[in-house]
Amino acid sequence: MIILNILYKIYSFLIALPIFVVITIFVATSVIIAGFLGDTDVVAYYLPKFWSKCAFWLFLLRVKVEGKENIKKEESYVFLANHQGYYDIFLVYGYLGHNFKWMMKEYLRKIPFVGYACAKSKQIYLADGISGISKAVQQSRETLQGGMSMVIFPEGTRTHTGKMSPFKRGSFMLANEIGLPIVPLTINGSFDVFNRHHKSVHWGTVTLTIHKPITAEERQGKQTKVIMQEVFDVINGGLEEKYRTT
Repeated sequence: MIILNILYKIYSFLIALPIFVVITIFVATSVIIAGFLGDTDVVAYYLPKFWSKCAFWLFLLRVKVEGKENIKKEESYVFLANHQGYYDIFLVYGYLGHNFKWMMKEYLRKIPFVGYACAKSKQIYLADGISGISKAVQQSRETLQGGMSMVIFPEGTRTHTGKMSPFKRGSFMLANEIGLPIVPLTINGSFDVFNRHHKSVHWGTVTLTIHKPITAEERQGKQTKVIMQEVFDVINGGLEEKYRTT
């Protein structure tokens, strides 16, 4: 096992990583060009989807998806997922099977090259404060139609322990304002594969569980904190026991 791990690290750094960097530059450039040409839905979805799958193929990681029958491609949703590690983005982009925009923190615009590509592909940025939420709601109403959805990490950042951190209210306030069904997503294995404390990718399996939607009608009349707890409980219930909050 030790020899296999050593060989995997050598392969990851000398073969997988350089190829992935080249693919990342190609995809980001293509998305930027597509944005200038006015295509922010097709290219900006399918190329990043290919990019994300490459992140799994190149690093020899296994993927499992459960619950795809709970969503329909022609409907729009607000997907809310736990945030275990770096591979969460690749997992959702590559394997959710539904066109969407990310809700991203405003400071992520500053990421070299990729941040500009995200802006050109019309990802939804959320700034701090009420005005930031209002602007995000307006952009979401214009964008999230005809099967276009949105994905949010309501914790706001990657976990330090594998267990979920408390949710931020902003994403739930936005979901209620838009009036779309909320779909909880549970991500397992990403923390073990590549978390914020790791310096490289670790061999393993990552699982995406798509739970049943919670409609706007089911949420009607409930306080935001109640909805937050309900979604937290659904996602938490799908986690491996070692990462479940009790």
